[in-house]
Amino acid sequence: MKEFEDIRFYKDDEVQPALAEFMRHPMVKTLLQFTFPDKDSEEIAAILEECHSIRDFQTKVIYNSVLKVIEKSTEGLTYDGFDKLDSDKPYFYISNHRDIILDTCLLNTTLYEQDLIMTASAIGDNLVQKPFLMALSRLNRNFLVKRGISPREMLKSSMVLSEYIKKLLLEDGRSVWMAQREGRTKDGSDYTQQGVLKMLGMAKGKKSLAEYFTELKIVPVAISYEFDPTDILKMPEILAKRMKEEYVKSANEDFNSIMQGAMGNKGRIHINAGEVLGKEVFDEIEKEHTSLNAQLKAVASKIDEHIYKSYKLWPANYIAFDLLKNSETYAGKYSDKEKRQFERRLSRRVDVKNPLELNSYLLMYANPVINKEALYEEKS
Repeated sequence: MKEFEDIRFYKDDEVQPALAEFMRHPMVKTLLQFTFPDKDSEEIAAILEECHSIRDFQTKVIYNSVLKVIEKSTEGLTYDGFDKLDSDKPYFYISNHRDIILDTCLLNTTLYEQDLIMTASAIGDNLVQKPFLMALSRLNRNFLVKRGISPREMLKSSMVLSEYIKKLLLEDGRSVWMAQREGRTKDGSDYTQQGVLKMLGMAKGKKSLAEYFTELKIVPVAISYEFDPTDILKMPEILAKRMKEEYVKSANEDFNSIMQGAMGNKGRIHINAGEVLGKEVFDEIEKEHTSLNAQLKAVASKIDEHIYKSYKLWPANYIAFDLLKNSETYAGKYSDKEKRQFERRLSRRVDVKNPLELNSYLLMYANPVINKEALYEEKS
């Protein structure tokens, strides 16, 4: 375990000492008061004293925190596809990534309710610089992905990370979640980065990529929010990229995104677990492509195909597409009232007289429709 020391989550015997150290931190107290509004400090302390493992903390505290977030800031969470998975098997879940914290919390809520193995989840170390955030992430079975390091250090870090994921899945029987790309999707266009899969494959040893990826039991997951509560926070970076300008994050930008993502209005949320990518999928890829890079590219495309196939499109997505194209292509998918509500949201967030702002915001919601269309055109 020594090689994983600086990226691992807490061991069960470290849970109580961590809670004792951080439960009085103002932000942790706020989280606990939000989660248990009807309990006083002594009752909350009693709940924490019952947490002797990460699972205890996840099921007695974090699960209830997520239920409160769903109650306060959404119109409900639905999911499907998880009933096809085995409760005693670990899986490697790879999903689109829209929210820093919620994506994995909502997935684990679903896994818990479906009696499936909950995940160890990757998180960028840049997001947990504050000690209390680091403690909370390690209590929630997050492991660290190192960011902002040199190419040489990145190679070494990727090899350690790959071995750690292999250990979790194949030795510990622990499911793992990782986003399909580094950082959140800002423009609503979800595509798997080949580099994520390359890192994953570093631990394959003498096995072929097909053999190793089959062992990992990869499950593509589509997470679909009706509204992105951080859409306006993403706009400065989107605009900078479109204008080919360098974008520099503000000091508290990630933390603000975490808070807004948790408490901002998300409308309805749907999570779909695709089919496990089985041996026949990877054997076919290996047969068609000889080079490792070509195989990784094909695997990334297969994951994207599964994510978009099962991605839930909401009225807002169709409205944004029609406004962007100045069409009524999908007019049957939404009501006049829903269109007026979206236009009101739009006018409150961007300068609708600025074509670049307007276009960028609409694309954020329209891209899932555009990409799904492109997928079906490709298949036909």
